[in-house]
Amino acid sequence: MDLLHKALQQEFSWGLMVGLLIAGFLWKSGFTARRQAAREIKRLEAEMKELQGHLNTQLKINATGNETLQAELNALKQQNETLRVNHATLQQKPGRAEQRQLQIYDIAIRAMREQAPGFAPAWEKALRHGEAEVDAAESGLKKLVRRVIPGLGNSTPSSPVTLEDPGSNV
Repeated sequence: MDLLHKALQQEFSWGLMVGLLIAGFLWKSGFTARRQAAREIKRLEAEMKELQGHLNTQLKINATGNETLQAELNALKQQNETLRVNHATLQQKPGRAEQRQLQIYDIAIRAMREQAPGFAPAWEKALRHGEAEVDAAESGLKKLVRRVIPGLGNSTPSSPVTLEDPGSNV
């Protein structure tokens, strides 16, 4: 005990004890900080794994959706190409152009019967009118009506009816 009492009376001992006390506090705070940092790292790693799992799930969903859309797009492109080829083939059938020209002439002759003051200008006008009507009939509702009832699609003249002189026999 005497030795302890002598050691406590020396300044070096007091400095050593204060230094050791400070070092102990620093060591404890460092140990606590390392332990908190390790917990935070574990928490962040778990959160990162969870986010990666969500990202992988989302990427799989998007990839599946993109594959489905790509397959549908390819099927539609192929169907469009087939329809285009079929349409071109049907347009090239023998007699198709002649049938169209015959329809134009039929419409023009009907219009000429209604109005015939001068044959040449009226014929050209009626021919242009017939071409326009056949072009309109090849697309839209008139085409459907013409396919269902062939004579009905060409029966209505769209130009106004003019009265002829009672003395003309045309």
